[in-house]
Amino acid sequence: MNEQILPGKWTIKSLELLLKEASDIPHPGKRIDFLSRQLLGTKYKEATLIGDADKPEILVINLEAVDCLTLIEYIEAMRRSISFDEFRENLMRVRYHSGLPAFSNRNHFFTDWKAFNSDMISDVTKHIAAGKSKDVSKRLNEKDDGSFFLPGIQCRLREITYIQTIDLDETILAKLETGDYVGIYSKTNGLDVSHTGIIIKQDNSIYMRHASSVKKHMKVLDEELMDYLQGKPGIIVLRPGE
Repeated sequence: MNEQILPGKWTIKSLELLLKEASDIPHPGKRIDFLSRQLLGTKYKEATLIGDADKPEILVINLEAVDCLTLIEYIEAMRRSISFDEFRENLMRVRYHSGLPAFSNRNHFFTDWKAFNSDMISDVTKHIAAGKSKDVSKRLNEKDDGSFFLPGIQCRLREITYIQTIDLDETILAKLETGDYVGIYSKTNGLDVSHTGIIIKQDNSIYMRHASSVKKHMKVLDEELMDYLQGKPGIIVLRPGE
């Protein structure tokens, strides 16, 4: 299998030591916090994966630079693993709905995680929303003019539940947990989210840990969740299982 490995500041050996250290943390959310903290400051870079409708897919492990989705892919695969080989295998399960690297198999959309990783990830949006969630049906990947955001990928009809930002009161925010994966709901037809990150609760504050593409940042960082959500429609919340 063709692959590209860019381990960033780690060697394979030191990465394995990190995975073993993380495996001693029993709570999945706290393990995600620990692992993602190691990537704070990692530079943002879009389109680091290799493969499209015309180019063969290559398994990419790039810890030198991440975008918002590859960040959470790496963290979710890491939190399931205690060795580099396990990390590689789990990354394929997280990134590809068949576990086999191919552009057509890639989980291009945040809600693909719920659809294809339901054994390890659950959608808790409706559960935490206290009756305030919104449901919408979307044809993912289809633009208003009938063309595709991702040529070569079939449209996916999907029911999506999200919580509007204006409804995120103290009761709902209290139900968020460290390690929850959050998607910023997109009003654009054909898209489920515009961005993704990780919920971190610390010192009575709630942060979103994410790979920011904002020019003044361009790195993985923590931002106050409600500050970040100003002017944004709402959130989808996926929770890691044991």
